[in-house]
Amino acid sequence: MSTPQIPTVVLVHGAWHGAWCWAALQGELDARGIASFAIDLPGHGASLDDFGDLVGNADHVARVLAKLDRRVVLVGHSYGGAVITQAASPSADVSHLIYISAFVPDVGETVIGLSQSLPDAPTKLSGAMVIGTNGCSTINPELAHDAFYGHGDPTSSAAHVARLCAQPFATFTQPLSNAAWRHIPSTFVRCTDDQAVHITLQDHMAARCTFTATIDTDHSPFASAPTETADIIERIARG
Repeated sequence: MSTPQIPTVVLVHGAWHGAWCWAALQGELDARGIASFAIDLPGHGASLDDFGDLVGNADHVARVLAKLDRRVVLVGHSYGGAVITQAASPSADVSHLIYISAFVPDVGETVIGLSQSLPDAPTKLSGAMVIGTNGCSTINPELAHDAFYGHGDPTSSAAHVARLCAQPFATFTQPLSNAAWRHIPSTFVRCTDDQAVHITLQDHMAARCTFTATIDTDHSPFASAPTETADIIERIARG
């Protein structure tokens, strides 16, 4: 009897980041024999495309899934959760959605709307964001470590901070027309010391998912806790 093929893990980064942020986690997955692809959303990381809105980002991910043409576990971090929620459809062979301290919007909801739905949940990210006049925001590099990488090594964190890019406002304000978590099994990974997405807001969104897991770390467990994050992904990928 043949062994069922392990799904490929497709990784979608959050705001201001790029595919580069998944490197440590991909090393962990490689060591376990689990193939993964990390996507650069348009305008991020090494992408030569122009920035897009949320729907444009989701369309990009959907095209990647179609090109891969294989069964996948689709992972979204932070803002990337909204992207995978919009991107995954019944026609895409997505066996599971994983939300890593990520946004889990319903149809008609926006990332900014969800983030402001619990006013008593302040984070260090709000003070680190710099609002530009070009339709984008950036992150103050002096405040980025505490907002994103508080449990990580400061030297590695500095390298992460140097790669951060701008993020279009339209990615936060565009409502979703698809809620993939309503028809695909999902797991929410809670990060208990997250200074970008408050744990109360995480729990609000985790209630929409099928399963929940918890890591005692910052907003970026792919960097600060790659082994624990890979443990969760491996368990799901192997069914």
